[in-house]
Amino acid sequence: MNFILIVMKTKYSCLSILITAILLITSCSEANNRGKRDTSYLEEIGIRELADKFRSGELSIKQVTEDYLLRIEKFDKSGPMLNSIISVNPDAIKIAEELERELAEGRDRGPLHGIPVILKDNIDTRDSMPTTAGAIVLKDSYAKKDSKIAELLREAGAIILAKSNLSEWANFRGNISSSGWSGVGGQTRNPYITDRNPCGSSSGSGVAVSANLCAFAIGTETNGSIVCPSNNNGIVGFKPTVGLLSRSGIIPISFTQDTPGPMTRSVEDAAIVLGVLAASDSADALTLVKEARFIQDYTQFLNKDGLKGKRIGLLTNIGGFHFKVDSLMRGVVSYLKSAGADVVEINYPLGGGVSAASFQVMLYEFKDGLEKYFASLGEGAPVKTLDELIRFNKSDSTELRFFDQQLLEMAAQKGTLDDEEYKQSLAFMQKMTREQGIDKVMNENKLDALIAPTGGPAWKTDLINGDNFLGSSSSYAAISGYPNITVPMGFIGELPVGVSFFGRAWSEAELLAIAYAYEQGTKHRKAPQFLNSFRFKKR
Repeated sequence: MNFILIVMKTKYSCLSILITAILLITSCSEANNRGKRDTSYLEEIGIRELADKFRSGELSIKQVTEDYLLRIEKFDKSGPMLNSIISVNPDAIKIAEELERELAEGRDRGPLHGIPVILKDNIDTRDSMPTTAGAIVLKDSYAKKDSKIAELLREAGAIILAKSNLSEWANFRGNISSSGWSGVGGQTRNPYITDRNPCGSSSGSGVAVSANLCAFAIGTETNGSIVCPSNNNGIVGFKPTVGLLSRSGIIPISFTQDTPGPMTRSVEDAAIVLGVLAASDSADALTLVKEARFIQDYTQFLNKDGLKGKRIGLLTNIGGFHFKVDSLMRGVVSYLKSAGADVVEINYPLGGGVSAASFQVMLYEFKDGLEKYFASLGEGAPVKTLDELIRFNKSDSTELRFFDQQLLEMAAQKGTLDDEEYKQSLAFMQKMTREQGIDKVMNENKLDALIAPTGGPAWKTDLINGDNFLGSSSSYAAISGYPNITVPMGFIGELPVGVSFFGRAWSEAELLAIAYAYEQGTKHRKAPQFLNSFRFKKR
């Protein structure tokens, strides 16, 4: 009897080993096949096309999610090593499978159902990914709940694929810094020429979209942090009116200027995403103002003839920082006129003292907002005050390796939002950029929008001397809290640059119409080739 049992156990043991071996071989084979799978079909694909293919059965949500993850591995972690991603969602495939089942059962959540998105890593997600702001002190910090933005995306059926690298603390740390560098993520690289800078602070979001590692991404901006990386990475970036999109659950700089916004490869995709995310939020007072205009479908305003009859103000005082940028802007003006727009030259420099006032506001609001964010993490928060953060950085071997933390130290010295310096700075900057600024200029000249070059071509990344900005137009819309959309306007060598359209508060629909018509008539977007250095073309 014992002999029989021994024989049976031996048989079962051998069978078990055989089954395990087969499963391992099958698993390795599947993984190998996935690694060899052609993912080029995802290059330059839009949200609407993806959604249509999901509903027709031509593509599966699971396959697309897997293939975007393969592209992250191929281009971000290997190959050109773009380093745009801090963490990947380990549950992404499982979420994709569930959304696939929903669609098969007739439960359609809308235009983002099954669409993979990447979030800048200062946006809270309640999942297996930490929210770090790129700072080592938060590398193991997990949010207690979703940000409003993450919540709306999940409700809409979007798949949060990953969290993107960024300029640490959204580039509010030191007087000198390299955009796209963080203590957690290291240096993000530009996909067009990898030794060039992607700009920031939404560096990883811009690179991921440009390199086709996701369908779209979400960035955040205080001043230039959406539009500058969009400029440097050849994509569309939309910074909406402050208050159109909720900031709750986003690691802050400035309550007055901060906003999330879509980063996409087309104006249409930006319009789709904006419609999903535009919503009031009881946790964000600026979304509750009576002037707010929430529209669920911004695509209704997209018209190829959207420039006809428009009166657009060209800011002549922005330019001169690169002669080829000036040349491309002349091309923009020429096209706008040919498409039926009236272009008016406007000399409108920001009023004296505006930038200084904005800086003071940011110092006060950063201290206030960041310490409130630390408090939201509960007892497990690694630090509770700005002073504690400063001390942590001094003790860490990485954080101050390249750059200082002077801005953190300056903010720590500020008082409360009841201080007169803060109140006076806030009132002055808003008056000068709103009723005495954009509103006045546009009303007096009967304008539908203002335009200016977004910035210059990407500079070489320099971890010694920091960034080398040639110029920018972001401050006009950023300090006022008004909307700004940048669209590719051409290339300087192999490097893209963009043109910005901005205007009055809550004028997203008007700006989308203008930007879309320009984009459709020019089509300057071109996917990156991951060059190692600049190539001189033969004549």
